[in-house]
Amino acid sequence: MNLFAKSIAVVSALFLLAACENGTGSGGADGKGGMGPATPGTQEDLSQNVGDRVFFAYDSSTLSSEGQSTLQRQAAWLKQYPDVNVTVEGHCDERGTREYNIALGERRATATKKYLAGLGVSSKRISTISYGKERPAVIGSDESAFGQNRRGVTVVTAK
Repeated sequence: MNLFAKSIAVVSALFLLAACENGTGSGGADGKGGMGPATPGTQEDLSQNVGDRVFFAYDSSTLSSEGQSTLQRQAAWLKQYPDVNVTVEGHCDERGTREYNIALGERRATATKKYLAGLGVSSKRISTISYGKERPAVIGSDESAFGQNRRGVTVVTAK
């Protein structure tokens, strides 16, 4: 095998290994992992079996019907694990000022918290934080990336 063919083989092997690596531990962009069985009542359990995030339309903190469905599953899960507390993170895409996106992220986190509380989860178990545009899930400046970054993420904080 000549040097060029060996180089191609090595690069191909590296790409295959990189494609298999998931390293995040938090599942895919839809909030559902698939990394094997998770310990009940953990972040991995929530992410894999329920979904840990809801998505929002541009410049909106209104929950979609799909988001409401995810939160209904989260509420049932939280009722199953009454010792679990959560923080709802509000996130935005990169458009807009930092200040505006912090406020929008807070409205998204608050809308998520209120919906969960309305389903019978004690609001004392739910805290909120806004990261605005500071913690994108996906890097990119197109609608696909924007849509994945406009989200509320439920994070297990105590058990």
